[in-house]
Amino acid sequence: MKKSVSVAPMMDCTDRHEIYFLSLISKNIQLYSEMIVANAIIRGDRNKLLSFNKITNPVALQIGGSNPDELSEACKISEDYGYNEINLNLGCPSKKVQKNKFGACLMQEPKLVAKCIEAMAKTTKLPITIKTRIGYNDVENFEFLKSFIQTTKDAGSKKFIIHARKALLKKLSPKENLNIPPLKYDFVYRLKEHFKNDEIIINGGIKSTEDIKTHLSHVDGVMIGRAIYHSPYFLADIEKEIFNNKEVPTRTEVMENLIPYIQEQTSKGVQLNHIMRHTVGLFHGQNGSRVWKQYLSKNMCIRDADLQKVNHIMDQVKKTNPLSLER
Repeated sequence: MKKSVSVAPMMDCTDRHEIYFLSLISKNIQLYSEMIVANAIIRGDRNKLLSFNKITNPVALQIGGSNPDELSEACKISEDYGYNEINLNLGCPSKKVQKNKFGACLMQEPKLVAKCIEAMAKTTKLPITIKTRIGYNDVENFEFLKSFIQTTKDAGSKKFIIHARKALLKKLSPKENLNIPPLKYDFVYRLKEHFKNDEIIINGGIKSTEDIKTHLSHVDGVMIGRAIYHSPYFLADIEKEIFNNKEVPTRTEVMENLIPYIQEQTSKGVQLNHIMRHTVGLFHGQNGSRVWKQYLSKNMCIRDADLQKVNHIMDQVKKTNPLSLER
């Protein structure tokens, strides 16, 4: 089984512009959309919600919902938009998501989850996968996790992405749920030992290529979220050290390649700040990163950003970090 590295679905982060931007840095990374609610796909602007510029990277759609019929219909609608898998969100702990019966709260109802996955799998030829946690509230034991994964497998899930923390559904905010419950990577490693022939992906607190290498010696793939969103050029290190790809674009080249996309999207009415907000961390850790962030804040990440300034981006990039022209 081929080892994989992916970028986690993140609400208000991994939209279609972020997906395209990250694809300019890494050609080997698997990308995920932010969670889109099944009912929104059925009743909303489908093209706006689901379409993205075609890229060589595999892109997965993450769906939220708990109504089997709605999830089935959403899968049917989404099938022809170019995604390579549809992922069911069983891990988000936010109160809004819980109120609508999505995300991690569904771990409390394995039979309902099974019905959802069965309905989704019957509707589409795309593989149905899940992203979940190791437990919830006071439920944090390996036997429960193993049973839950077996239930989803029997229902038709083809891949299992495990955030190695439990979700505290009532006590903590979503942000706190990303940090406070302790990471228990051994739960995920043990899952792989039990489900030897299935694809097990680990997620949570992974910040370096050394972390990735360690995890890939135990499981089939690694999923990274905030570390990449806040420092997207981390993907360059992953390309070089994990995928042995030496032809990685510089930060300057990434921005050069993004400009035609900016011009295309803004000509269609997309606001400039919707694209440029994703580039804030491109120079993270480099001399001049503060200058770049200030430039974006004043010129590119405001609602009425001046489109005329798009042509000045490269001048600012070179002022920010002239060494970025070097590999």
